[in-house]
Amino acid sequence: MIPLVRPIMGEEEKKAVMAVLDSGMIAQGPKVAELEERFAAMCGTKHAIAVTSGTAALHASLHCLGVRPGDEVITTPFTFAATANSAIMCGAKPVFVDIDEDTFNIDPEAIKEKITKKTKAMIPVDLYGQIYDPKIDKIAKDNNVFVVEDACQAVCASSGGKMAGSFGHMAAFSFYATKNMMCGEGGMITTDSDEFAELCRRFRHHGQSQQTRYQYHDLGYNYRMTDIQAAIALVQLDRIKELTDKRIANAKLLDAGLKKISWLKTPHVASGNKHVYHQYTIRLKEDAPLSRDVLLEKLKDAGIGCGVYYPKPLHLHPNFARFGYNGGDFPLSEAASLGVISLPVHPMVTRENIKYMIEFFEGIE
Repeated sequence: MIPLVRPIMGEEEKKAVMAVLDSGMIAQGPKVAELEERFAAMCGTKHAIAVTSGTAALHASLHCLGVRPGDEVITTPFTFAATANSAIMCGAKPVFVDIDEDTFNIDPEAIKEKITKKTKAMIPVDLYGQIYDPKIDKIAKDNNVFVVEDACQAVCASSGGKMAGSFGHMAAFSFYATKNMMCGEGGMITTDSDEFAELCRRFRHHGQSQQTRYQYHDLGYNYRMTDIQAAIALVQLDRIKELTDKRIANAKLLDAGLKKISWLKTPHVASGNKHVYHQYTIRLKEDAPLSRDVLLEKLKDAGIGCGVYYPKPLHLHPNFARFGYNGGDFPLSEAASLGVISLPVHPMVTRENIKYMIEFFEGIE
């Protein structure tokens, strides 16, 4: 079986965890501080604030930008639920905008039609590991709207030479077990703003400032990362270029073979973008000789791990439909959800695995 995802955990990660356990400092401490400093340097930002998850990073970012009940937050329905849930967690309404059918990222032109006086922020997603269209930042600036880059799938991606995490006013990363860089659970916020960074540090620590303990300036949660998680993430950070290069190399090999399959559409990389392939997502064309569901079963029977990200856009789920959304509202997202399949591309995938996958598709009539 070629697994769709495979967390990469070696002896160095184990040693790093044991060193933390032996030190006795297992909560937030020096390892978290080191991770924050090094991660900010990689992203080219002034600050990085470690938190418990990508969801926490999104929630903290919106709260610290002042998103409150009655506000609207523009985002895409073709993403994981946490993106839009973070707006609801602040009491705001998620306002969905359809996608670009080539990149699967939010369509900047469609955003213009959804901006109102209530629009406080936007959350464009770097879906599958490709940074969103930077035109969005200009649209936001022209309309005095904040931008939170959802970079949860995009560690080490870049666009126009700028690294993921350096777009918008703030950015959110996830270090969940299956991400390109992981520590089991964990997240990171990046920003160039001293003010937003300080507000996020308070928000992750019950509203307390690091300078004035037991003085509660604002609402806050326990969103602190532990040194155990940070120790794993630091080892992963040491290897992130190697791991990323392997994903990109695997994607290129898959591209070369699958582009010959006339009824498949391979991932589109926008000009100037470095795609880091958190997922390698293909799409069935209308003339495909079999349905997506049948293809999924055949892949599984052949021992090829596969998945659908995402089988239903958010606006069709009860949690979001309650805001007045209906089927047909975002046709490009709905069509994509019926045709996409993600294939194994992680660093443990071998050339033999890739050859086997390509031959599998070549054998379908």
